[in-house]
Order: sequence, then C-alpha cells, then structure tokens
Amino acid sequence: MSPETHLLASWIIAAKTTDNPRDCRLVTLAGILPDADGLGLIADLAGRWFGGKQTHFYGHFHHYLLHGALGGILIAALLACFARRRWRVVLLALLVFHLHLLCDFVGSRGPAPEDLWPIFYFGPFDKDPMWVWKGQLRLDGWFNRYLSVALFLWALWLPVSLGHSVVGVFNRRADAVFVGVLRKWHDAWARRREPRP
Repeated sequence: MSPETHLLASWIIAAKTTDNPRDCRLVTLAGILPDADGLGLIADLAGRWFGGKQTHFYGHFHHYLLHGALGGILIAALLACFARRRWRVVLLALLVFHLHLLCDFVGSRGPAPEDLWPIFYFGPFDKDPMWVWKGQLRLDGWFNRYLSVALFLWALWLPVSLGHSVVGVFNRRADAVFVGVLRKWHDAWARRREPRP
C-alpha cells in the first residue's frame, strides 16, 4: 500500500490506543518507517538525472532491509526510547509494523500481474521464507483507493474529539491550527443540522 495509506491507518490505531500525543506520534511512525528501506529510490533517480552510474538500491533493498523481524524490533526499540509509556509503545509499534507488512503483502502489486512485492521476514540475513501472494491487489487499484479515502475521512473526523490529528506527527503547531479548522467545520455542520424553530 502507499505510504499515505500506511500513515493514516497507523495514526488511527495510535490515536485510539494511546493516551498522549507523543506516544501517538511514535506509534504512527512505526507504521511508516519500514518504507525507509525504499529511500534508495532517491539515489537511483539522482544517478540517472545527473548522468552518474546507474544504481538499483530501491530494487535491491526495498522490502528487504526493514520489512522483516529485525526491522520491527529495531523500529519498536528505537521509538520506545522516546515514549512516555514504553511497553505500550513497543507493543503497539510491533502491531502497526506488522499491519504494514500485511497491507504490503495484500495490496502492493505493480501494474503487471507478475509485478509482485515479496516480504522477506528474516531479511537482511536470509531470503527464506519469502512471502509472496499471486492475488496481491494493485497498488493503484480501486480497493487501495477506496481504503485510502475511507481512512482519510476517518482521520478528519477523529481530531474533533481527540484534539490532535495526523498532522501532529510532523508539526505540533500546524496540528493545532488544523484541528481548530476541523472543529469550526464540525460546529458549522452541526448547526446546519439543528432543527429550526
């Protein structure tokens, strides 16, 4: 699935299971950090654009370095160092990490039917077992799009009662402004629905 979908799903789980914005942020990050092993794409593109040696970092390392048990343990342990409730963050980080793997396993196929993204759970030490499913849904398919829209709408609804949003993962000041706007919209919508005397 796309990083945006991973972000929204992880934030919703974190928002519903943590009791403070810091831990919510950390659990959310656990759901998107596995894709850091795909940052080799930047080096691959830069090499092509600037006429350098062609590299294949993205193809070699994405879904291999951080999409396995070692990645889950490292991410959960690192994020727990900054948490208020460490053990809760470790457990929730492992949960959203594995949700990330499941979502990639189910819905990350490329445009061609044979363009499948496997999961190497014991990578980078071993390529066995390699988890791959031939029924994998297209990354740009209708299911992934509808799921992303549904998660986006849910992520717009939750901040009204919580007081923080997915924007807070990146910037707390922008989050306060964003939540204020959402609450104004919610109040205006609620006033419209009230029966007129």
